[in-house]
Amino acid sequence: MAACSYFLLQKTFQNLMNLLMNICCTTLAGISTLASSPAKASDYLRPLLQFAATHVPVTKHKETPLYILCTAGMRLLPERQQNAILEDLYTDVPVEFDFLFSESHAEVISGKQEGVYAWIGINFVLGRFDHIEDDNDARVAVTVSSNPNQGPVIRKRTVGILDMGGASVQIAYEVTNPVSFTSPVQEEAAKGLLAEFNLGCDLHHTEHVYRVYVTTFLGFGGNYARQLYEDLIFNNTTATNRLLDQYMGVSAESPYLDPCLSIETTDIIQKDEQTMHLRGAGNFDECCKLIKPLLNKGNEANMSLNGVYQSPIDFHNSEFYGFSEFYYCTEDVLRMGGHYDGVKYTKAAKDYCATKWTTLKERFDLNLFSSHADLHRLKYQCFKSAWMHEVLHSGFNFPVDYSNLKTAQLVYDKEVQWTLGAILYKTRFLPLRDLQRESGKANHSRWLRISFVYNHYLFFACFFVVLLAIALYILRLRRIHRRTQRELLWMEEGKLSTEGL
Repeated sequence: MAACSYFLLQKTFQNLMNLLMNICCTTLAGISTLASSPAKASDYLRPLLQFAATHVPVTKHKETPLYILCTAGMRLLPERQQNAILEDLYTDVPVEFDFLFSESHAEVISGKQEGVYAWIGINFVLGRFDHIEDDNDARVAVTVSSNPNQGPVIRKRTVGILDMGGASVQIAYEVTNPVSFTSPVQEEAAKGLLAEFNLGCDLHHTEHVYRVYVTTFLGFGGNYARQLYEDLIFNNTTATNRLLDQYMGVSAESPYLDPCLSIETTDIIQKDEQTMHLRGAGNFDECCKLIKPLLNKGNEANMSLNGVYQSPIDFHNSEFYGFSEFYYCTEDVLRMGGHYDGVKYTKAAKDYCATKWTTLKERFDLNLFSSHADLHRLKYQCFKSAWMHEVLHSGFNFPVDYSNLKTAQLVYDKEVQWTLGAILYKTRFLPLRDLQRESGKANHSRWLRISFVYNHYLFFACFFVVLLAIALYILRLRRIHRRTQRELLWMEEGKLSTEGL
């Protein structure tokens, strides 16, 4: 990757890209709300595109690729409504803006694509696509399936990502060895979870082929899991009360003792016009036992959450970053963000669950927790810490003593958005690829001019670097020459002084 001039030049524009990506994420968040008025889609994006048009030199507009990528909100819409919104963009955006834009540049991306882009983004920021430069770089041997006759490639070890939001959980990591399957059914299921792509300068650079396992589990996020858990205990308690003629949970005086709430914490569940009263029992181990069935994990080998196939992870030579709830669970209250220690985390979570609500509230009033922690976090920290623990160790099969997980909110003090990975992936062969494919034969001569301009920029950049290297080398030789002359002169003067004596 370091050999690709585009990726070297990319760092020069990092600040502008981050600004554009942040605005992009904010603006595109609601484009799915235009399902009933798709003709307004281009109007909705106009402020963002005007911002880009202002900051990109006018002379560069025609050679600046524009990509409009839509995510979860658009995925939920029927295909007919998706197409109507995209059609408006295809038609209207080129009329007002002169960016490099075609129908293939606007699309609704899958959860798999989004995960791959997020994986590319963080590994790029961490420099894991660069060539090995010193002995301290963690490295891995990779067998590239697209070139089976080639021996293992030794390169920097990439990092995997874990991300838990309110509704879903996502995991993505590189699979460095060929995968074997126990059955044709498992092999077919794995095809939709494995993505193989080339991040080299061109398709022939197979040493930069990456095979990534990525999947999103809807319904396994922290908030959604709490809702499933409440439904579980509500239904079980209601059935038990009817069977044994009990009144557990029907009032604050006879509450259901919830092991997933810290001691004496109170809560209610409202369902089917009924109210169930909860009081915390604060038992972390019991909480884990209750929520484990919600993982819906099968007993077969290489199975993950919801019985989904998971490619083997080399836990002895791997590294992961945990975002969102993985960070909030460890940092906001427990103040253990950063390097994850499973044993210490479990002990801290047990202690928290076993602490009385009055004590937790006093600590909160004394500002002993993170500034991001609020009373809602305090109330559900016991449950969420248990849920994170079970997802990581029971769902994704991470050993309790796994030592290469870091929980984080920022990387190098910046949020790493999937949009960065999308930009890098979409433009990974620029300026070396044939841009003609993006627009069709009608713009053949125009594309040739653009390709010509790009390659000339590359040529002059390389030429300048070579000249600079030569100049620095000549200056170094001159300094060595002057130092040698001075040393000879001192030796001569010393000799003459000695002879004079």
